[in-house]
Amino acid sequence: MTGPQPDRRSYSSFASFNDPDGNGFVLQEVTARHPGRITHVVYGSVLEVEQALRHAAVAHGRHEAELGHEAPDWPSWYAEYMARAAGLGS
Repeated sequence: MTGPQPDRRSYSSFASFNDPDGNGFVLQEVTARHPGRITHVVYGSVLEVEQALRHAAVAHGRHEAELGHEAPDWPSWYAEYMARAAGLGS
């Protein structure tokens, strides 16, 4: 079949080519990572880090409301929340 996979499912479309030196390459379209496939997170800008922190702050506020008190270990909570939100396994 030529072209992308019709439903654009992740890991289902491939393209291959050889460079002038004869090295072969295969490209695979990944639109959503499978769980556990992400090993690190890279933010593209300071704004992306800020947005991630703001989302975590809102979620942490809900968490503390459910607890009924402040959570003293908030750095660990933030780290775990942000890692999960970015697709990292915890």
